[in-house]
Amino acid sequence: MNARVKLLSSSTFRLAALYLVLFALSVSALLGYVYWNTAVLLERQTDETIRAEVQALADQYRLRGLSGIIDTIQRRSSDQGGAVYLLTAPGGQRIAGNLNSLPPMPQDEATWIEFPLAVEKNAVRENHVARAFHTDLAGGFQLLVGRDVEALRQFATIIRQTIYYALAIAAVLGLGGGLLMSRNFLKRVDAITAASRTIMAGNMAGRMPVAGSNDELDRLALALNEMLEQIESLMAGMKEVSSNVAHDLKTPLTRIKAQVEAALRSNSPDDYREALERTVDESDRLLDTFNALLSIARAEAGQARQGLVPIDVSALIADVVELYEPMAEEAGGRLSSDAAPGLMVIGDRQLLAQALTNLVDNALKYGARDGETPEIEVSGKIEDDKVVITVADHGIGIPAEDRGRVTERFVRLDSSRSKPGNGLGLSLVSGVMKLHKGSLVLADNHPGLAARLVLPLYRA
Repeated sequence: MNARVKLLSSSTFRLAALYLVLFALSVSALLGYVYWNTAVLLERQTDETIRAEVQALADQYRLRGLSGIIDTIQRRSSDQGGAVYLLTAPGGQRIAGNLNSLPPMPQDEATWIEFPLAVEKNAVRENHVARAFHTDLAGGFQLLVGRDVEALRQFATIIRQTIYYALAIAAVLGLGGGLLMSRNFLKRVDAITAASRTIMAGNMAGRMPVAGSNDELDRLALALNEMLEQIESLMAGMKEVSSNVAHDLKTPLTRIKAQVEAALRSNSPDDYREALERTVDESDRLLDTFNALLSIARAEAGQARQGLVPIDVSALIADVVELYEPMAEEAGGRLSSDAAPGLMVIGDRQLLAQALTNLVDNALKYGARDGETPEIEVSGKIEDDKVVITVADHGIGIPAEDRGRVTERFVRLDSSRSKPGNGLGLSLVSGVMKLHKGSLVLADNHPGLAARLVLPLYRA
Protein backbone atom coordinates (compact mmCIF):
# COMPACT_ATOMS: atom_id res chain seq x y z
CA MET A 1 0.00 0.00 0.00
CA ASN A 2 1.23 3.50 -0.84
CA ALA A 3 2.70 5.18 2.26
CA ARG A 4 0.56 8.30 1.81
CA VAL A 5 -2.63 6.30 1.37
CA LYS A 6 -1.67 4.13 4.34
CA LEU A 7 -1.10 7.23 6.45
CA LEU A 8 -4.40 8.85 5.49
CA SER A 9 -6.34 5.63 6.07
CA SER A 10 -4.94 5.08 9.56
CA SER A 11 -7.35 5.22 12.50
CA THR A 12 -5.21 7.90 14.19
CA PHE A 13 -5.58 10.26 11.23
CA ARG A 14 -9.31 9.58 11.02
CA LEU A 15 -9.69 10.32 14.73
CA ALA A 16 -7.61 13.49 14.37
CA ALA A 17 -9.70 14.59 11.37
CA LEU A 18 -12.93 13.88 13.24
CA TYR A 19 -11.68 15.84 16.24
CA LEU A 20 -10.66 18.67 13.92
CA VAL A 21 -14.15 18.80 12.39
CA LEU A 22 -15.78 18.83 15.82
CA PHE A 23 -13.31 21.47 17.04
CA ALA A 24 -13.92 23.63 13.95
CA LEU A 25 -17.67 23.38 14.38
CA SER A 26 -17.38 24.31 18.05
CA VAL A 27 -15.09 27.27 17.33
CA SER A 28 -17.33 28.40 14.47
CA ALA A 29 -20.39 28.28 16.68
CA LEU A 30 -18.63 30.19 19.45
CA LEU A 31 -17.13 32.88 17.21
CA GLY A 32 -20.35 33.13 15.23
CA TYR A 33 -22.26 33.69 18.45
CA VAL A 34 -19.78 36.40 19.50
CA TYR A 35 -19.94 38.02 16.05
CA TRP A 36 -23.70 37.94 15.88
CA ASN A 37 -24.17 39.40 19.33
CA THR A 38 -21.53 42.09 18.77
CA ALA A 39 -22.96 43.17 15.41
CA VAL A 40 -26.53 43.13 16.68
CA LEU A 41 -25.57 45.07 19.82
CA LEU A 42 -23.76 47.79 17.87
CA GLU A 43 -26.62 48.06 15.37
CA ARG A 44 -29.17 48.23 18.19
CA GLN A 45 -27.21 50.96 19.92
CA THR A 46 -27.02 52.93 16.66
CA ASP A 47 -30.76 52.55 16.06
CA GLU A 48 -31.59 53.60 19.61
CA THR A 49 -29.40 56.69 19.25
CA ILE A 50 -31.07 57.63 15.98
CA ARG A 51 -34.54 57.01 17.36
CA ALA A 52 -33.79 59.14 20.44
CA GLU A 53 -32.51 61.95 18.24
CA VAL A 54 -35.60 61.80 16.01
CA GLN A 55 -37.78 62.02 19.08
CA ALA A 56 -35.80 65.00 20.38
CA LEU A 57 -36.08 66.84 17.07
CA ALA A 58 -39.81 66.12 16.86
CA ASP A 59 -40.18 67.59 20.36
CA GLN A 60 -38.24 70.66 19.23
CA TYR A 61 -40.57 71.10 16.27
CA ARG A 62 -43.64 70.73 18.48
CA LEU A 63 -42.39 73.16 21.15
CA ARG A 64 -40.40 75.72 19.19
CA GLY A 65 -41.84 75.36 15.76
CA LEU A 66 -40.00 75.26 12.44
CA SER A 67 -37.35 77.78 13.45
CA GLY A 68 -36.45 75.75 16.53
CA ILE A 69 -35.92 72.48 14.65
CA ILE A 70 -34.00 74.27 11.85
CA ASP A 71 -31.68 75.85 14.39
CA THR A 72 -31.03 72.50 16.10
CA ILE A 73 -30.43 70.64 12.81
CA GLN A 74 -28.01 73.31 11.55
CA ARG A 75 -26.08 73.24 14.83
CA ARG A 76 -25.83 69.44 14.88
CA SER A 77 -25.04 69.19 11.16
CA SER A 78 -21.90 71.23 11.70
CA ASP A 79 -20.39 68.45 13.89
CA GLN A 80 -18.17 65.89 12.14
CA GLY A 81 -19.39 62.94 14.16
CA GLY A 82 -20.90 61.02 11.28
CA ALA A 83 -24.47 62.17 11.92
CA VAL A 84 -26.80 62.66 8.94
CA TYR A 85 -29.68 65.20 8.96
CA LEU A 86 -32.15 66.48 6.40
CA LEU A 87 -35.33 68.56 6.79
CA THR A 88 -37.43 69.10 3.65
CA ALA A 89 -40.44 71.22 2.85
CA PRO A 90 -43.79 69.71 1.78
CA GLY A 91 -42.64 70.03 -1.81
CA GLY A 92 -39.42 68.17 -1.16
CA GLN A 93 -37.11 71.24 -1.09
CA ARG A 94 -34.18 71.07 1.32
CA ILE A 95 -34.57 73.37 4.32
CA ALA A 96 -31.73 72.28 6.65
CA GLY A 97 -29.18 69.46 7.17
CA ASN A 98 -26.00 68.08 5.69
CA LEU A 99 -27.74 66.14 2.87
CA ASN A 100 -28.72 67.78 -0.39
CA SER A 101 -31.83 65.67 -1.02
CA LEU A 102 -33.75 62.70 0.19
CA PRO A 103 -32.25 59.38 -0.85
CA PRO A 104 -34.39 56.94 -2.86
CA MET A 105 -37.18 55.68 -0.63
CA PRO A 106 -38.27 52.01 -0.71
CA GLN A 107 -41.65 51.14 -2.14
CA ASP A 108 -42.99 49.79 1.18
CA GLU A 109 -42.38 53.19 2.83
CA ALA A 110 -40.26 51.66 5.61
CA THR A 111 -39.13 54.13 8.21
CA TRP A 112 -35.59 52.66 8.29
CA ILE A 113 -33.50 53.03 5.16
CA GLU A 114 -29.87 52.47 4.15
CA PHE A 115 -28.26 54.41 1.31
CA PRO A 116 -24.78 55.25 -0.03
CA LEU A 117 -23.13 58.30 1.44
CA ALA A 118 -20.28 60.30 -0.10
CA VAL A 119 -17.82 61.51 2.53
CA GLU A 120 -14.73 63.65 2.06
CA LYS A 121 -11.75 62.85 4.31
CA ASN A 122 -8.46 64.62 3.83
CA ALA A 123 -9.56 65.83 0.40
CA VAL A 124 -10.40 62.28 -0.59
CA ARG A 125 -13.93 61.29 -1.47
CA GLU A 126 -15.03 57.99 0.04
CA ASN A 127 -18.22 56.03 -0.43
CA HIS A 128 -19.79 55.01 2.87
CA VAL A 129 -23.10 53.54 3.95
CA ALA A 130 -25.60 55.47 6.07
CA ARG A 131 -28.48 54.10 8.09
CA ALA A 132 -31.31 56.55 8.76
CA PHE A 133 -34.83 56.92 10.11
CA HIS A 134 -37.37 58.80 7.96
CA THR A 135 -40.54 60.32 9.42
CA ASP A 136 -43.19 62.89 8.49
CA LEU A 137 -43.77 66.00 10.62
CA ALA A 138 -46.88 68.05 10.97
CA GLY A 139 -47.43 70.43 8.04
CA GLY A 140 -46.06 68.04 5.42
CA PHE A 141 -42.41 68.48 6.43
CA GLN A 142 -40.15 65.40 6.27
CA LEU A 143 -37.31 64.61 8.66
CA LEU A 144 -34.39 62.21 8.02
CA VAL A 145 -31.92 61.40 10.82
CA GLY A 146 -29.17 58.84 10.46
CA ARG A 147 -25.59 57.75 11.12
CA ASP A 148 -22.62 56.80 9.04
CA VAL A 149 -22.35 53.06 9.75
CA GLU A 150 -19.33 52.36 7.54
CA ALA A 151 -17.08 51.83 10.60
CA LEU A 152 -19.54 49.31 12.02
CA ARG A 153 -19.67 47.45 8.71
CA GLN A 154 -15.88 47.38 8.50
CA PHE A 155 -15.69 46.11 12.06
CA ALA A 156 -18.14 43.30 11.23
CA THR A 157 -16.11 42.48 8.12
CA ILE A 158 -12.92 42.28 10.19
CA ILE A 159 -14.60 39.90 12.64
CA ARG A 160 -15.82 37.69 9.78
CA GLN A 161 -12.38 37.61 8.20
CA THR A 162 -10.83 36.81 11.57
CA ILE A 163 -13.21 33.88 11.94
CA TYR A 164 -12.31 32.60 8.46
CA TYR A 165 -8.58 32.96 9.07
CA ALA A 166 -8.87 31.29 12.48
CA LEU A 167 -10.72 28.33 10.98
CA ALA A 168 -8.18 28.07 8.15
CA ILE A 169 -5.24 28.14 10.57
CA ALA A 170 -6.96 25.59 12.83
CA ALA A 171 -7.57 23.34 9.80
CA VAL A 172 -3.94 23.55 8.66
CA LEU A 173 -2.53 22.98 12.14
CA GLY A 174 -5.07 20.23 12.84
CA LEU A 175 -4.33 18.37 9.62
CA GLY A 176 -0.60 18.80 10.13
CA GLY A 177 -0.84 17.56 13.71
CA GLY A 178 -3.04 14.67 12.61
CA LEU A 179 -0.54 13.67 9.94
CA LEU A 180 2.36 13.93 12.38
CA MET A 181 0.58 11.90 15.06
CA SER A 182 -0.54 9.33 12.50
CA ARG A 183 2.99 9.02 11.16
CA ASN A 184 4.49 8.41 14.61
CA PHE A 185 1.68 6.09 15.62
CA LEU A 186 1.88 4.18 12.35
CA LYS A 187 5.64 3.83 12.70
CA ARG A 188 5.23 2.15 16.09
CA VAL A 189 2.39 -0.04 14.82
CA ASP A 190 4.55 -1.09 11.86
CA ALA A 191 7.35 -1.97 14.28
CA ILE A 192 4.95 -4.16 16.31
CA THR A 193 3.65 -5.72 13.08
CA ALA A 194 7.18 -6.48 11.89
CA ALA A 195 8.03 -8.05 15.24
CA SER A 196 4.85 -10.13 15.07
CA ARG A 197 5.74 -11.43 11.62
CA THR A 198 9.24 -12.29 12.80
CA ILE A 199 7.78 -14.26 15.68
CA MET A 200 5.26 -15.99 13.39
CA ALA A 201 8.17 -16.95 11.13
CA GLY A 202 9.57 -19.02 14.00
CA ASN A 203 11.69 -16.63 16.08
CA MET A 204 10.03 -17.22 19.45
CA ALA A 205 12.73 -15.16 21.17
CA GLY A 206 11.49 -12.01 19.42
CA ARG A 207 9.61 -9.39 21.42
CA MET A 208 7.50 -6.33 20.73
CA PRO A 209 9.43 -3.03 20.78
CA VAL A 210 8.82 -0.80 23.80
CA ALA A 211 9.43 2.94 23.40
CA GLY A 212 9.55 3.64 27.13
CA SER A 213 6.82 6.30 27.06
CA ASN A 214 4.41 4.13 29.09
CA ASP A 215 1.55 5.02 26.77
CA GLU A 216 -1.16 2.64 25.56
CA LEU A 217 1.11 1.16 22.86
CA ASP A 218 3.82 0.49 25.42
CA ARG A 219 1.30 -1.17 27.73
CA LEU A 220 0.03 -3.26 24.82
CA ALA A 221 3.58 -4.24 23.85
CA LEU A 222 4.42 -5.20 27.45
CA ALA A 223 1.26 -7.29 27.71
CA LEU A 224 2.08 -9.02 24.41
CA ASN A 225 5.64 -9.64 25.57
CA GLU A 226 4.37 -11.24 28.76
CA MET A 227 2.06 -13.40 26.67
CA LEU A 228 4.94 -14.36 24.37
CA GLU A 229 7.11 -15.26 27.33
CA GLN A 230 4.33 -17.47 28.64
CA ILE A 231 3.88 -19.07 25.21
CA GLU A 232 7.62 -19.62 24.89
CA SER A 233 7.70 -21.16 28.35
CA LEU A 234 4.76 -23.43 27.50
CA MET A 235 6.34 -24.48 24.21
CA ALA A 236 9.62 -25.20 25.94
CA GLY A 237 7.68 -27.19 28.52
CA MET A 238 5.91 -29.09 25.75
CA LYS A 239 9.21 -29.90 24.07
CA GLU A 240 10.66 -31.02 27.37
CA VAL A 241 7.56 -33.06 28.20
CA SER A 242 7.59 -34.69 24.76
CA SER A 243 11.25 -35.56 25.16
CA ASN A 244 10.78 -36.82 28.70
CA VAL A 245 7.67 -38.80 27.81
CA ALA A 246 9.47 -40.42 24.89
CA HIS A 247 12.46 -41.20 27.10
CA ASP A 248 10.43 -42.45 30.07
CA LEU A 249 8.09 -44.56 27.94
CA LYS A 250 10.82 -46.11 25.86
CA THR A 251 12.23 -48.11 28.78
CA PRO A 252 8.98 -49.70 30.04
CA LEU A 253 7.75 -50.40 26.50
CA THR A 254 11.06 -52.01 25.63
CA ARG A 255 10.84 -54.03 28.82
CA ILE A 256 7.27 -55.15 28.00
CA LYS A 257 8.34 -56.15 24.48
CA ALA A 258 11.33 -58.12 25.78
CA GLN A 259 9.19 -59.92 28.38
CA VAL A 260 6.55 -60.89 25.82
CA GLU A 261 9.16 -62.08 23.30
CA ALA A 262 10.92 -64.14 25.97
CA ALA A 263 7.62 -65.74 27.03
CA LEU A 264 6.77 -66.57 23.44
CA ARG A 265 10.16 -68.21 22.90
CA SER A 266 9.80 -70.30 26.08
CA ASN A 267 6.46 -71.76 24.98
CA SER A 268 5.58 -72.23 28.67
CA PRO A 269 2.15 -71.40 30.15
CA ASP A 270 3.81 -70.28 33.39
CA ASP A 271 6.06 -67.91 31.50
CA TYR A 272 3.04 -66.63 29.59
CA ARG A 273 1.23 -65.86 32.83
CA GLU A 274 4.27 -64.21 34.41
CA ALA A 275 4.80 -62.09 31.29
CA LEU A 276 1.18 -60.99 31.29
CA GLU A 277 1.31 -60.06 34.98
CA ARG A 278 4.44 -57.97 34.42
CA THR A 279 2.82 -56.39 31.38
CA VAL A 280 -0.19 -55.45 33.50
CA ASP A 281 2.10 -53.90 36.14
CA GLU A 282 4.03 -51.93 33.53
CA SER A 283 0.75 -50.83 31.90
CA ASP A 284 -0.55 -49.61 35.25
CA ARG A 285 2.55 -47.49 35.71
CA LEU A 286 2.18 -46.09 32.21
CA LEU A 287 -1.49 -45.29 32.83
CA ASP A 288 -0.53 -43.59 36.11
CA THR A 289 1.95 -41.47 34.17
CA PHE A 290 -0.60 -40.47 31.53
CA ASN A 291 -3.29 -39.79 34.13
CA ALA A 292 -0.88 -37.56 36.03
CA LEU A 293 -0.02 -35.67 32.83
CA LEU A 294 -3.71 -35.19 32.02
CA SER A 295 -4.42 -33.97 35.55
CA ILE A 296 -1.54 -31.49 35.34
CA ALA A 297 -2.74 -30.24 31.95
CA ARG A 298 -6.31 -29.77 33.18
CA ALA A 299 -5.15 -28.00 36.32
CA GLU A 300 -2.80 -25.63 34.48
CA ALA A 301 -5.45 -24.93 31.82
CA GLY A 302 -8.00 -24.03 34.53
CA GLN A 303 -10.64 -26.38 33.17
CA ALA A 304 -11.92 -27.15 36.68
CA ARG A 305 -12.13 -23.52 37.81
CA GLN A 306 -15.87 -23.24 37.17
CA GLY A 307 -16.49 -26.09 39.64
CA LEU A 308 -14.75 -24.48 42.62
CA VAL A 309 -16.80 -24.46 45.83
CA PRO A 310 -16.14 -23.67 49.52
CA ILE A 311 -14.12 -26.51 51.11
CA ASP A 312 -13.30 -27.25 54.74
CA VAL A 313 -9.55 -27.88 54.64
CA SER A 314 -9.55 -29.14 58.24
CA ALA A 315 -11.87 -32.01 57.26
CA LEU A 316 -9.80 -32.67 54.12
CA ILE A 317 -6.61 -33.00 56.18
CA ALA A 318 -8.33 -35.36 58.60
CA ASP A 319 -9.52 -37.58 55.73
CA VAL A 320 -6.11 -37.78 54.06
CA VAL A 321 -4.33 -38.50 57.36
CA GLU A 322 -6.88 -41.20 58.19
CA LEU A 323 -6.26 -42.79 54.76
CA TYR A 324 -2.44 -42.80 55.01
CA GLU A 325 -2.02 -43.42 58.73
CA PRO A 326 -2.12 -47.25 58.36
CA MET A 327 0.56 -47.06 55.64
CA ALA A 328 2.81 -45.00 57.91
CA GLU A 329 2.32 -47.47 60.77
CA GLU A 330 3.01 -50.39 58.44
CA ALA A 331 6.35 -48.71 57.56
CA GLY A 332 7.07 -48.38 61.28
CA GLY A 333 6.59 -44.63 61.27
CA ARG A 334 4.05 -42.14 62.45
CA LEU A 335 1.66 -39.78 60.66
CA SER A 336 0.04 -37.07 62.77
CA SER A 337 -2.08 -34.00 62.07
CA ASP A 338 -2.65 -30.65 63.71
CA ALA A 339 -5.23 -28.60 61.84
CA ALA A 340 -7.03 -25.56 63.20
CA PRO A 341 -10.81 -25.66 62.77
CA GLY A 342 -12.64 -23.52 60.22
CA LEU A 343 -9.99 -23.50 57.49
CA MET A 344 -12.13 -22.62 54.47
CA VAL A 345 -10.97 -22.16 50.88
CA ILE A 346 -12.60 -22.03 47.46
CA GLY A 347 -11.47 -25.03 45.44
CA ASP A 348 -11.96 -28.43 43.90
CA ARG A 349 -11.95 -31.02 46.70
CA GLN A 350 -10.74 -33.87 44.51
CA LEU A 351 -7.78 -31.92 43.12
CA LEU A 352 -6.81 -30.54 46.54
CA ALA A 353 -7.03 -34.03 48.01
CA GLN A 354 -4.85 -35.35 45.18
CA ALA A 355 -2.27 -32.61 45.78
CA LEU A 356 -2.21 -33.31 49.52
CA THR A 357 -1.98 -37.09 49.03
CA ASN A 358 0.94 -36.56 46.61
CA LEU A 359 2.81 -34.65 49.32
CA VAL A 360 2.03 -37.25 51.97
CA ASP A 361 3.01 -40.07 49.60
CA ASN A 362 6.33 -38.33 48.85
CA ALA A 363 6.90 -37.89 52.58
CA LEU A 364 6.31 -41.62 53.14
CA LYS A 365 8.79 -42.48 50.36
CA TYR A 366 11.52 -39.96 51.04
CA GLY A 367 10.75 -38.65 54.54
CA ALA A 368 13.09 -40.94 56.45
CA ARG A 369 16.85 -41.31 56.43
CA ASP A 370 18.46 -44.70 55.98
CA GLY A 371 17.78 -46.88 58.99
CA GLU A 372 15.06 -44.59 60.33
CA THR A 373 11.28 -44.64 60.16
CA PRO A 374 9.19 -41.80 58.66
CA GLU A 375 7.92 -39.12 61.03
CA ILE A 376 5.37 -37.00 59.19
CA GLU A 377 3.18 -34.18 60.45
CA VAL A 378 0.37 -32.58 58.48
CA SER A 379 -0.75 -29.21 59.85
CA GLY A 380 -3.11 -26.44 58.82
CA LYS A 381 -3.37 -22.85 60.03
CA ILE A 382 -4.15 -19.29 58.97
CA GLU A 383 -1.32 -16.86 58.22
CA ASP A 384 -2.00 -13.35 56.83
CA ASP A 385 -5.43 -14.23 55.42
CA LYS A 386 -3.96 -17.35 53.84
CA VAL A 387 -4.64 -21.00 54.62
CA VAL A 388 -1.29 -22.80 54.94
CA ILE A 389 -1.21 -26.61 54.78
CA THR A 390 2.19 -28.04 55.71
CA VAL A 391 3.47 -31.58 55.22
CA ALA A 392 6.72 -31.88 57.16
CA ASP A 393 9.09 -34.84 57.42
CA HIS A 394 12.55 -35.56 58.83
CA GLY A 395 14.16 -37.05 55.74
CA ILE A 396 17.04 -35.87 53.61
CA GLY A 397 15.01 -32.98 52.21
CA ILE A 398 15.61 -31.19 48.92
CA PRO A 399 18.66 -28.97 48.40
CA ALA A 400 17.82 -25.28 48.05
CA GLU A 401 19.27 -25.12 44.53
CA ASP A 402 16.97 -27.94 43.35
CA ARG A 403 13.68 -26.71 44.82
CA GLY A 404 12.88 -24.56 41.80
CA ARG A 405 13.10 -27.39 39.27
CA VAL A 406 11.58 -30.33 41.17
CA THR A 407 8.11 -29.03 40.25
CA GLU A 408 8.90 -29.51 36.56
CA ARG A 409 7.59 -32.59 34.80
CA PHE A 410 9.66 -35.81 35.01
CA VAL A 411 12.34 -34.22 37.19
CA ARG A 412 13.70 -36.70 39.71
CA LEU A 413 16.70 -36.08 41.91
CA ASP A 414 19.48 -38.64 42.10
CA SER A 415 18.53 -39.56 45.65
CA SER A 416 15.01 -40.59 44.57
CA ARG A 417 15.78 -42.66 41.49
CA SER A 418 15.90 -45.87 43.48
CA LYS A 419 12.30 -45.34 44.62
CA PRO A 420 9.22 -45.92 42.43
CA GLY A 421 7.73 -42.82 40.76
CA ASN A 422 7.51 -40.87 37.53
CA GLY A 423 8.60 -37.38 38.57
CA LEU A 424 5.13 -35.87 38.16
CA GLY A 425 3.91 -35.66 41.76
CA LEU A 426 5.17 -32.16 42.64
CA SER A 427 4.39 -30.92 39.14
CA LEU A 428 0.76 -31.91 39.67
CA VAL A 429 0.73 -30.18 43.07
CA SER A 430 2.12 -27.00 41.48
CA GLY A 431 -0.54 -27.12 38.74
CA VAL A 432 -3.33 -27.54 41.31
CA MET A 433 -2.02 -24.54 43.24
CA LYS A 434 -2.04 -22.40 40.07
CA LEU A 435 -5.65 -23.40 39.49
CA HIS A 436 -6.56 -22.30 43.03
CA LYS A 437 -4.49 -19.06 42.82
CA GLY A 438 -2.21 -20.45 45.49
CA SER A 439 1.42 -21.55 45.62
CA LEU A 440 3.62 -24.49 46.56
CA VAL A 441 6.49 -23.49 48.85
CA LEU A 442 9.31 -25.95 49.61
CA ALA A 443 11.30 -25.10 52.74
CA ASP A 444 13.87 -26.69 55.05
CA ASN A 445 12.43 -28.50 58.10
CA HIS A 446 15.81 -28.84 59.89
CA PRO A 447 16.11 -31.67 59.09
CA GLY A 448 13.83 -32.77 56.31
CA LEU A 449 11.42 -31.01 54.01
CA ALA A 450 8.42 -28.82 54.78
CA ALA A 451 6.09 -28.62 51.78
CA ARG A 452 3.52 -25.84 52.20
CA LEU A 453 0.34 -25.31 50.22
CA VAL A 454 -0.63 -21.62 50.50
CA LEU A 455 -4.24 -20.88 49.51
CA PRO A 456 -6.46 -17.78 49.75
CA LEU A 457 -8.72 -17.87 52.83
CA TYR A 458 -12.45 -17.92 52.17
CA ARG A 459 -14.66 -15.94 54.53
CA ALA A 460 -18.36 -16.63 54.17
